[in-house]
Amino acid sequence: MKKLLLVLCILLVNLSCFSQKVEVYKQDTSNNQVESSEATNTKRPRLVVGIVVDQMRYDYLTRFNEKYGENGFKRLIKSGFNCKNNHFNYIPTYTGPGHASVYTGTTPKYHGIIANNWYDKVSGEFVYCAGDSNYKSVGTEADAGEMSPHRMQTTTFSDENRLFTQMRGKTIGISIKDRGAILPAGHTANAAYWFHGKKEGNFITSSFYTNVLPKWVQEFNDAKYPEKYLKPWNTLYDISTYTESGRDLNNYEGGFKGKENATFPYDLKALKAKNGDYDILKVTPYGNSLVTDFALAAIKGEDLGKDDDTDVLAISYSSPDYIGHNFGVNSKEIQDTYIRLDLELERLLNALDSQVGKGNYIVFLTADHGAVEVPAYLENFHIPAGYLNNRNVREEFSDFMKNTFNSEKLIANVSNNQVFLSHLKLKELNLDLEDVQNKIVEELITYDHVYKVYTAKTMASEEFTTGVEELLQLGYHQKRSGDILIVGDPAFISYSKTGSTHGSGFNYDTHVPLIFYGFGINKGETLERTEITDLAPTISALLNISFPNGAIGTPIEKAID
Repeated sequence: MKKLLLVLCILLVNLSCFSQKVEVYKQDTSNNQVESSEATNTKRPRLVVGIVVDQMRYDYLTRFNEKYGENGFKRLIKSGFNCKNNHFNYIPTYTGPGHASVYTGTTPKYHGIIANNWYDKVSGEFVYCAGDSNYKSVGTEADAGEMSPHRMQTTTFSDENRLFTQMRGKTIGISIKDRGAILPAGHTANAAYWFHGKKEGNFITSSFYTNVLPKWVQEFNDAKYPEKYLKPWNTLYDISTYTESGRDLNNYEGGFKGKENATFPYDLKALKAKNGDYDILKVTPYGNSLVTDFALAAIKGEDLGKDDDTDVLAISYSSPDYIGHNFGVNSKEIQDTYIRLDLELERLLNALDSQVGKGNYIVFLTADHGAVEVPAYLENFHIPAGYLNNRNVREEFSDFMKNTFNSEKLIANVSNNQVFLSHLKLKELNLDLEDVQNKIVEELITYDHVYKVYTAKTMASEEFTTGVEELLQLGYHQKRSGDILIVGDPAFISYSKTGSTHGSGFNYDTHVPLIFYGFGINKGETLERTEITDLAPTISALLNISFPNGAIGTPIEKAID
């Protein structure tokens, strides 16, 4: 009997241990299933809306603040996260490189978009950052649709999102400019659309994406939206209240052909024939309105943000750039443009609230570069500024090359503040590349208003971590950039004496807004330096997807909830 009880006790203990092991096994398995399920169905935003404002200086947020309403810029700032010390971290600050860098999280050194147009050392011809003759225009008979993102060498976060969702998450790019739509949308986009003005006034695309415009795009074009914007452009509010900008009549603005002075109002319908027909809308706030109109049609037509696979809508407002180039950063026209853009943002956010749902989407707002004050204006206040005399420089430099190397054919091209040497000619003349580069640097640095000059050899072999040198290096692409890199003095530009431009590594070109808003974003702000290459990793971290394959930035942790 005792033996039987002992056996029973041993059996009970063993069964208990076995039961505990089974329970532990079940519990672990259950936890794994839960974790796996959560990892698969982690709550993600339904839509990411990227907004890039072309040529938006950071101080447009603060300078025009009192004229903004509560539901545009202020809504993003007050309910989102504002990076107040955000900068581009490379040279040159142009539109193509800017849009590519925002979405790839890297710089021209890696993504390869070194300018809008650049001299191609292999073909000996200029190439366009989004140009691609392998594809045809869709929506026009013109060649304006022969485009693709093939020259961008790395992925965007929108590409990574497409890969993560097994191509179920959509990506749509929209802009007035082709490059403003194509580069952000990336290599795997469902579509990118841009405005083709002239006598057509339609949104078009490339056969890289589709051979036929979707029905909703055809319906949008058929509705003739541009027609309603061919009307007088006057200030939204009484012009006397625009105290945050300069005088309406001044010597620093370009204006429109057919109008004697660059002053309000502008009768766009009367001026269109002499200003590119529908292209005149690009140089007015109504270009922004057209982009918003089309973006709202895209949200509805593509059912963006309607399921659990995150979609990406890349919007670029290009008109501020056209207006800034024409009228300058201190103009009444720029102030009115941003006051009206504030209303466009309100219209877009309201549509996102109603169609996607509050809390279901992320918005970020940034710019592709800033802009310099008109140098002629700065000169009036004794601020060092001015204009470069390129003709004299070319003549002086040509004489130097002939006298020093006994040849005028060593220079293949000079563009984008770079000198491209003919390496074939160097070999023919048995000249040492590094020696020639160094002698050119020694010559150019003596020229008026040349701030810095560096060789490609220096960019490829040295490591810079601060200053203009670091910015040059992060913009230098070993296969595509020139042999000599030149930086002009601050606020000295090669441009007309009216209007503003950009491209430098100085703060007026690098300091741009960066605001995150919506799903997973903390409310707050930071004055710590952030860089444009941090944007894509931050969005990638929020989406729990791979970073773009060339990204060098770091997620902005303070912005993420």
